[in-house]
Amino acid sequence: MKKITRFVGISLLSLLSLPALASLNIFATVPEWGALAKEIGGDKVSIYTATTALQDPHRIEAKPSLLAQARRAQLVVANGAALEIGWLRLVVRDSGNSAIQSGQPGYFEAASQVAMREVPQVLDRANGDVHAAGNPHIHLDPRNILRVGEALTARMGELDAANAEAYRANFTAFASKWQAAIVRWENEAASLRGVPVLVHHSSFVYLSAWLGLKEQGKLEPKPGVEPSSGHLSALLERQKSTPARMVLRAAYQSDGPSLWIAGKAGIPAVLLPFTVGGTVEAGNLFGLFDDTIQRLLKANR
Repeated sequence: MKKITRFVGISLLSLLSLPALASLNIFATVPEWGALAKEIGGDKVSIYTATTALQDPHRIEAKPSLLAQARRAQLVVANGAALEIGWLRLVVRDSGNSAIQSGQPGYFEAASQVAMREVPQVLDRANGDVHAAGNPHIHLDPRNILRVGEALTARMGELDAANAEAYRANFTAFASKWQAAIVRWENEAASLRGVPVLVHHSSFVYLSAWLGLKEQGKLEPKPGVEPSSGHLSALLERQKSTPARMVLRAAYQSDGPSLWIAGKAGIPAVLLPFTVGGTVEAGNLFGLFDDTIQRLLKANR
C-alpha cells in the first residue's frame, strides 16, 4: 500500500511539474509577428510561424501543412498590406476554420495598425509588384512594433479573456524594455543619418526613414522584378556623381546583384537579417535590431 501511495504521489508531482497547456493557438504568417505574439503570450500561447527569414514572404506555396495549422488556429496574425496575397487567402479559405476568416476576431492584420509609407497614387502592374495599401515591411521601424503590439494584446485578450490580464502585463513589461531599447538604438545609430545607400528591394523603407538613411537606388528596376545587367550598370554609372556608401539586401535575397555592384563600386555589400532568424544574432526582436544596427555601423566605418 505504501508503494502505491508513493507512486501516486510521484505521479501527481510529475503532473504538477508539466507546463500548462497553451490557451491560444496562433498562426503567424511571418517571424516578426510570431515573435511579438510570443512576447505577449508567453506560456499561454502556442505559436506556429508559417515562414522563415530565409523565405521571400511574397512567394509562399499554400501547402497542406499550412492548411492543417490554420485549421487548428484560433488567431491568425498576418502582416497584411497584401504581403501574403499570393497564399494566405487560399490557406484561410481552404482551412474550413470559420473563426479565422477575414473580418472575424480571429483574423488580425498588423499593417492596419500603423501609418503606411509608399502608398501608390496610381495602380498599374507595369510598375511591378506595387502594393495598393503601401509598403508592407512595417516592422523595421521599431515604433511600429509597439503600435501593433498594443492592438494585438487587446485582440488576444478578447479571444482569451481568462488570460487577458497576463497578456496586458507581458506587453507592459515588453513595451518598457522596448522603449528603452529604441532610445539606445537611436543613439548608437546617430552616425548613420544621411548615409546614402543602395537597396536590393524596397525592404528597408521604414528602417531608412527611422534611422535617416538615404536610399538613392534599388537593384530591382521595378518592385519584384529581378535586377538586370543594364539597370545595375546604370546604377554603377550613377555612383560617379552620387555615390552610395553601401548596398543592402535581406537575408532571403540573392547575393549576386549586391556583390556585383559592391565589387565594381568598391563599397560594402551588407546582408541585414530583415526579420527574426535572418542571422544567428537576430534570434528575437531585440536581436533583430541590435544586429541590424551593428552591421550598418560596421559597413559605415
